[in-house]
Amino acid sequence: MATAVITGGTDGIGRALADTYLERGHDVLVLGTSAEKGRAFVDAAARSGAGDRARFVRADLSRVAENRRVIDLITETCRAVDVLVLGARYHRSTRVETPDGFESNFALFYLSRFLLSHGLVELLGRAERGTVLNFGGAGLTGPVRWNDLQLRRNYPGTGALGHSGALCDLLGVHFSRVHRDTPVRYVLNHPGVVSTSFAGEYDSSTAAHVDRLRTSGKPVSLAVAQILPFLDAPPARLTAVLEGRQVSTRGPGFDPRDAARLHQETEKLLAGLPR
Repeated sequence: MATAVITGGTDGIGRALADTYLERGHDVLVLGTSAEKGRAFVDAAARSGAGDRARFVRADLSRVAENRRVIDLITETCRAVDVLVLGARYHRSTRVETPDGFESNFALFYLSRFLLSHGLVELLGRAERGTVLNFGGAGLTGPVRWNDLQLRRNYPGTGALGHSGALCDLLGVHFSRVHRDTPVRYVLNHPGVVSTSFAGEYDSSTAAHVDRLRTSGKPVSLAVAQILPFLDAPPARLTAVLEGRQVSTRGPGFDPRDAARLHQETEKLLAGLPR
C-alpha cells in the first residue's frame, strides 16, 4: 500500500491533499502542532471508512530534535514513502527565535524541509515513484540574504516567508543533484494566493490584508487540481511549478552554486547543535 506523509496536513492545501490520498487508498500520516485539528482529520477519515489508514502525529517541526524524532518514527513504521508533502509554515509579523536559536520561518519553512527530505530519502527511494512536494518560491522570491540568513537585521515581516521560499527552491536543486542516483523526484510548487487559514501571528495592518486574501484567494480545490498532475507524473528529476504552470529551473533562483552554498551553510548550523 502506498504511503503519503504530509506536514501542514491539518489545514488548507495540505489537508486537501491528505483527503485526496486517503480517497486513493494511501496510508496517510499527517504531522502538525494542533491536536484538535489532528483529531478532526482522523475522525473525518473514520467517518469515510478510511480510519485505519489515517494517522496524526503531533510535532513541533520548528525544533530540530522533533524533526529527527519524526524521521525515526517514520523509518520504524513505514516500509516506503511514496509522497512527502512539505507544507508547514507559520507567519510572524515580528521576529521570533526557536529554542535552537534559529529564526522561526527559517526553522519551520526551510530547515524542517531540509531535514525531512534528506532524512527520508532512503524510504522515498524504496517507493515505485517516490516524490517530494515542497511549497517553495518557484523562482519568484529572494534574493537570499547570504550574510543574514537568520534575518536579524531589518526583519521583513511577510517577506520572511518569501525568503524561506527562496531557500526551499535551492534545497530542491541541491537535493536533486546530491541524490541523482536515486529515482526520487522533487517538485517545487508556488500555488499563488490561496484561500486558506493563513496560520500565523499578524500585526493589525497585515491582519487586515490577510483577511482580504482569505476572500479573494483561489479555492483550495483549484490549487490542488493545479499541482496533482505534476505529483502524479513529475516530468523531470526537479520540477518547478507556478500556479499550475511548469517553469524553468535554470533561472537565478535555482543556481546550483547557490544551492551547494546553502547546503554547506545549513550543515554548519546543524553541526553546532547537540545530537
